[in-house]
Amino acid sequence: MVHAISRRELAGLVGLGLAGLARGAGTTSRPPQSRGRVGLAPLPPGAGAARPDPVAAERAVSAALAACTGLASGRAAVEAMFAAEDTVGIKLNCLGGRGLSPHPELVGAFAALLRQRGIPSHRIIAFDRSSRELTRAGFNVRRDGGDWLCYGIDNDYDREPSTSGEIGSCFARLVSTTCTALVSFGIVKDHDLAGVSGGLKNLYGLIHNPNKYHDNNCDPYVADVLNHPYVRGKLRLTVLDGVTAQCHGGPAYRPDAVWPLGLIAASTDPLAADAWAWKVIDAERRRRGLPSLEEAKRPPRFLSTAERYGLGVGTPGAITEVRG
Repeated sequence: MVHAISRRELAGLVGLGLAGLARGAGTTSRPPQSRGRVGLAPLPPGAGAARPDPVAAERAVSAALAACTGLASGRAAVEAMFAAEDTVGIKLNCLGGRGLSPHPELVGAFAALLRQRGIPSHRIIAFDRSSRELTRAGFNVRRDGGDWLCYGIDNDYDREPSTSGEIGSCFARLVSTTCTALVSFGIVKDHDLAGVSGGLKNLYGLIHNPNKYHDNNCDPYVADVLNHPYVRGKLRLTVLDGVTAQCHGGPAYRPDAVWPLGLIAASTDPLAADAWAWKVIDAERRRRGLPSLEEAKRPPRFLSTAERYGLGVGTPGAITEVRG
């Protein structure tokens, strides 16, 4: 049964410019953002290698989505961002294995909200570059059955490249053809070249040749991937799993550089999510006596470029944090 939107929630939708989506319109156009706003919800790490409690994970995801949109619940936020007719691709970042990848419990909680929206399980697809990486990170790979699908791109790219700014790449057919809406579901961690690997660097996993685009702190290439119509026209939401975060040595998992951040972050502004991650990574680096990313000569320059493209707010000092 579809949740009826209250007058108060409808007013919030109008304020966000998302009311058309709540009625199911515009499934292939990028919704207006709540620019510069990041919703945060607490989710402390479990003891030892324990996974997050599913109930606590569901509560945290819902609270972060409500906070980032200003709506009354995560369910209302999902109804504002996605139509029942959408096919939703959830791009994961599983390079770090079980130590530093999105928790399946959080992805499952988000998928449950999509199902409540009326999106059937076979049109909810969590994916990454390869099925092997998903398995290493603790996900069950399945192309049918279950509450949501989960599988790798596994070299299924467009036959011909397309361009955006300075990139020329073949995109995953999941992105170019299958999905009408995208979610970047990343991790809070640093990157030895880009500076920050959050929601935006995660999008490198959509193209066949990311190895070509790491010069100059990955600038302007990260911004150019985001600005491609396949991405800019479909990306609705960024979610960052910050239960455990990493401040140095990324993008691979480095146990001595992780810390228990204990937060889930969400934003309809993809730049804001990464600008917030930059801020918390630098704060932890200062606490440890490490140089800032700027001092280490690897600031996330792509945020300024993407801001010039009009894609959001990429300045850490301009971010509004809202606790759920």
